[in-house]
Amino acid sequence: QVQLVESGGGLVQVGGVLRLSCAASGRALRNYQLGWYRQGPLKEREIVALINWSGGMIYYGDSVKGRCSISRANAKNDAKNTVHLQMNSLKAEDTAMYYCVARNEVVENDYWGQGTQVTVSS
Repeated sequence: QVQLVESGGGLVQVGGVLRLSCAASGRALRNYQLGWYRQGPLKEREIVALINWSGGMIYYGDSVKGRCSISRANAKNDAKNTVHLQMNSLKAEDTAMYYCVARNEVVENDYWGQGTQVTVSS
């Protein structure tokens, strides 16, 4: 079982910077990729970014490549990890509910956060 608590989001301006964080707690977090998906109005959920425990594997969705940076901080006891997302040059189409995800690399099981709303406005 993994618990995810998201922070950040809200109303941001076009061209601005978005910063999101997600605190993950549970067991054996080294077996989990952490990251973000988003779902905009009338759109399907899409991947934003994922990072594995070591940081050696990072994946960015096509719609955010070049504007996005993901990082991860791992506690020594492996029971608490935090993932950070920064997205620059925001566009109106970045408006969405952003969900933190923990993806088990062994059994392919996902845990999801409650989501945090991001609205990009001019």
